[in-house]
Formats: sequence, C-alpha cells, structure tokens
Amino acid sequence: MNLEHEYKKSLCSLSPLPITSKTLTLFAASPATAAVSPHLRLHKSTSFIGKMMAEEEGQPLPYVSEIVLKKRKIRDELAITRRTQLELGKYGAKKSKKQSDVSDIKRPEQFIKEFRDKELDLIRTKQRAKRPKSMIPTIKSNLLFIIRIQGKNDMHPKTRKILYNLRLRKVFSGVFVKATEGVIDMLQKVEPYVTYGYPNLKNVKELVYKKGYARIDKKAVPLTDNNIIEQTLGKYGIICVEDIIHEIANVGPHFKEVVLFMGPLMLSKPEDGLLRGKKQPYREGGDAGNREDEINDLISKMN
Repeated sequence: MNLEHEYKKSLCSLSPLPITSKTLTLFAASPATAAVSPHLRLHKSTSFIGKMMAEEEGQPLPYVSEIVLKKRKIRDELAITRRTQLELGKYGAKKSKKQSDVSDIKRPEQFIKEFRDKELDLIRTKQRAKRPKSMIPTIKSNLLFIIRIQGKNDMHPKTRKILYNLRLRKVFSGVFVKATEGVIDMLQKVEPYVTYGYPNLKNVKELVYKKGYARIDKKAVPLTDNNIIEQTLGKYGIICVEDIIHEIANVGPHFKEVVLFMGPLMLSKPEDGLLRGKKQPYREGGDAGNREDEINDLISKMN
C-alpha cells in the first residue's frame, strides 16, 4: 500500500497536466519510477491506465444540435459539388491575366460588324415606320401586354430609346399599356424585338399576383400589404390588389397611375425557348410582332 500511495503521489506532483492515458504511459517509463519493482510498476501502471480509460470512455459526447449537423452536411456537399464542377470544367478554370487581356481586345472587324448591324437596324426601323396603313393591325382591345423577347448589341440607339420609353429595359420583361395609335406606331418600329397581344382577365390576375410589385422610392416592394397600395393609390379609390386588377383589366381612368405604380413584370424564359425565329413576324412563323389573343398562351408559359 505504501508503494502504491507513493506512486500516485509522485504522479500528481510531477505532472502539471491532467492525468490521461498518454501521460501515464510516458510517466510509467520515466526515471522517477525506477525505484519501484519492474513487475509491480508494470502491474500498477496498467491497472491505473485501464481505470482512467474506462472513465474517459464512459463520459457522454458533447451535444451538437441537429441544425448545426445539417448545416455542416450541406456545406460539405456544396464543397464537393463545387470541386467536381471545377474538375469537369463547367465553370472553367480561371483565366490568366494574359489570356483575359487578349480575349477582351476587340478586332476591327468586330467594330465594323457592330456598326453595320446598328445602321441596318436603323434603316429597317424607318422602313417599318413608313408602312401603309393597310398593313398596320387594327386595335381590337384597349389593353395590350408587351413582352421584350430579345435585343442587345445589334440595336441602334434610337431603337433602344423606344424600348426604354416602353419601360422594356431587359429581355423577357413585360408591361401593360393602353392601346393607342401612338403605341402601335412605336411597336411597329421595334417589332423584331417585342411581341404583344390582348391579355385576358385570367392572365392579368395571375401576372399581378405572381409577378407584380410596387416601385416605392426606387425600390421594389412586393404587393403583400394593402396598406402600401392605399397609401399611394388611395386618393384614386384604389386600396387593394383586386382594385389594381380591375383598373388594369378594364383600362380605367387611373390606368396610367396604376401601371406606373407597378414596375415592369419580369417573366421567366419559356421551357421550350423561342425557336421559331425571333426576328420574324408571328404571322410569318416567327416569334415577334402581334399575336392578338394568342399572347395568352405565351404568358401562361412564361408566368
């Protein structure tokens, strides 16, 4: 008993760290235990180490919440996916500075082509504006819905300005407009870049509920609270989303105020795409131009 007491006492006095299996193993081989009999030293050290390891194994693991574990799993999965995509070249390796500088330089031929495309677009715009009145479609409804289907680099600045006046700044954006002769003339000039028609009440309602938002202080605010509508349009007797739908569908006296209150509607790209020939008129088998009532099929695909 005296030997065991002195053995434990020497361990506690010489080891400033917590006694673990590792420290016990190291200390068992130290010169401090040389005075003890080898067989007794081995027996005592192994039994004491076994007791300490049993106590360590019996302690419960630290609790980690399920949310933390899920976040770790999602983070690991994203890291693996990202690594795989980089290896497969989906995003491509990062270009060196020399390669990026060379690719960013435009050749003279590209400038000439862009200039000619813009000039050709201006000439065709003027030609469309001079069409005889017999070719201009007759107005069958007071409400039009216009969707921009393309147009980026090959547009003349005058064409782009007309699209901006119609509030069509992005591809696949749509707006409600009142059908007038001035609007029809503008649509004739930018016909290859837009498609339009007469939406029905069902599509007007779905567009307002799904894609509608308000423009307040140059910020997009979803139409989830009627108080927002009442604060801005309450002076016109419009206090809820249903009033907005009614005013748009019937082209009421405050149609302009309601449309300006709402921003352009950002639609989704059709799943099957626009593969019929974007710049060709719809009546000739393309995608652009007047669709009349058939615009509702396209709205259903893009909403």
